[in-house]
Amino acid sequence: MSVEAHKETLGFQTEVNQLLDLMIHSLYSNKEIFLRELISNAADAADKLRFEAISDDALYEGDSDLNIRVDYDKDGRTLTIIDNGIGMNRQEVIEHIGTIAKSGTKQFFNSLTGDQAKDAQLIGQFGVGFYSSFIVADKVVLTTRRAGLTAEHGVRWESTGKGDYTLETVEKSGRGTEVVLHLNKDQDEFLDGYRLRHIIKKYSDHITLPIIMKAEGDKEEDETVNSASALWARPKSEIKEEEYNEFYKHVGHDFEDPLAHVHSRVEGNQEYTSLLYVPARAPFDLFDRDSKHGIKLYVRRVFIMDDAEQLMPNYLRFVRGVIDSNDLPLNVSREILQHSKDIDAMRAGSTKKVLGLLEGLAKNDKEKYGKFWSEFGSVIKEGVVEDVSNREQIARLLRFSSTRSDGDSQDVSLSDYIERMQEGQDKIYFVTADSYGAAKNSPHLEIFNKKDIEVLLLHHRIDEWVANHLNEFDGKALQSVTKGDLDLGDLTDKDDAEKEKQAETEFKDLIERMQQSLSEKVKAIRVSHRLTSSPACLVADSVDLGSNMERILKEAGHDVSATKKILEINPEHSLVARLNEEAAGERFDDWSNILFDQALLAEGSQLDDPAGFVRRLNDLLLELGSSK
Repeated sequence: MSVEAHKETLGFQTEVNQLLDLMIHSLYSNKEIFLRELISNAADAADKLRFEAISDDALYEGDSDLNIRVDYDKDGRTLTIIDNGIGMNRQEVIEHIGTIAKSGTKQFFNSLTGDQAKDAQLIGQFGVGFYSSFIVADKVVLTTRRAGLTAEHGVRWESTGKGDYTLETVEKSGRGTEVVLHLNKDQDEFLDGYRLRHIIKKYSDHITLPIIMKAEGDKEEDETVNSASALWARPKSEIKEEEYNEFYKHVGHDFEDPLAHVHSRVEGNQEYTSLLYVPARAPFDLFDRDSKHGIKLYVRRVFIMDDAEQLMPNYLRFVRGVIDSNDLPLNVSREILQHSKDIDAMRAGSTKKVLGLLEGLAKNDKEKYGKFWSEFGSVIKEGVVEDVSNREQIARLLRFSSTRSDGDSQDVSLSDYIERMQEGQDKIYFVTADSYGAAKNSPHLEIFNKKDIEVLLLHHRIDEWVANHLNEFDGKALQSVTKGDLDLGDLTDKDDAEKEKQAETEFKDLIERMQQSLSEKVKAIRVSHRLTSSPACLVADSVDLGSNMERILKEAGHDVSATKKILEINPEHSLVARLNEEAAGERFDDWSNILFDQALLAEGSQLDDPAGFVRRLNDLLLELGSSK
């Protein structure tokens, strides 16, 4: 079949058209960034070739001298980036060039705000570097051939960024990819050799491949523009902050400087170097379990694989960077990684480094740590459940709202809480709910507010799991105010204790009658030690699931049978006093059911019979109205 028969015109996805339009209209304030992105793509292609060639040396095709070349033609107004990396076949071109992040494009566009600055950051996180070419070019021609295929399997992709592209089978003698940018009329700065060198030194000096350009002037020879050395292998004292930041943008596919980084070398039984970054902003797919991000693995500076999830626990999945081992074999596979003691040791060491970095931020730069927590706090909380060995260290990083917080901001650490504990207090008290409002206004807090005892407000879904797995911190037990009998220990006032004993005796008969009336709904009824203004509340037994946990499990699709709760009544409330005067009968049952339903509503639960609640309430209101 002839080459011409393989030529076709294809359309971009609708979302791709939208994205191209955003970029072409100067969404990126810094136009020169396109060159960084194309060079990074070329470097990645070389890394992939090195990895595949470990098992198949023939892929080098007799040329193992990998490099990236940048050429420009002033007369033709073109800028060309050439690599001799892995290249692409026809299907890979369609998948990687004709489609942008096919699994998450719509989600990405739903995230756009209309604010150019914020949207630019989103695009940077989304990883659409190749398309930044259209900021400066009105036509882009990409010619590529995958290593291992013969010359007639070359592929040419061409587009003006206006909605469609052509795909053509061509002859290409050498493997790799050539990208030719036909520059717009107002982009002459990118046809200047000195300007291009400056951009490459600024953004791509860390690239481990030589980036080659023709020497300026009358010289005919080529010269390497970048230092072409692995940044992580250099001494920390020789690396500038700007170099660290630019390397992060390369390895993390981000357009924004990182929040923090840690660079370390481990020697001894194991030898490896790690350079790990905490991004400034969470990627939009942070909670997508199928998304692949993370650590690049190298062995003796030879790239092995992207997204080596075995090197970092899932709750630190936002961490980007590289780990370079001196001990692993070059033919290491993902299967080997799963059963390697060396990998386990590197994972443990790297995890400690990241947690230590975050501890340092929390201690020395509260503002920066606050930014980190707002972006990644919910993910870090997963570590309390997943990482038993580091649970205590993770617990020190946690932040919560409390009854002393300004609004729903999560800015209270467990250490802060302990420092503010009252004399005689031996527990860390918390309440869980499905919203900040429900937690803040929970009737279970009434006695704590009265005694000015701080309570942590756990109102994020993950908080339930955290509370179930974090039993103590710094020798202080964590105690839910919605479970079990309330025991304030030394904080209990003697006079209050005496009143409570008297109330239990005085209301014994009422409790027995209510128990009969509500026997199908409650496990037990007792006088409350925690209520001061509400008539009643529901409390889970110390060994049972709390109401909020039950709701979460049901929403997740689990078949959870509701456990009966304990109904606590406030003997000082007028409704309870009125109920105590009521004789057994239908109206007494209605009063009892109303108190129970009110307690359900107060904790954020739904009524099994809302219509019955309304009917009872209306009947009693009418009775009370007619009796006046």
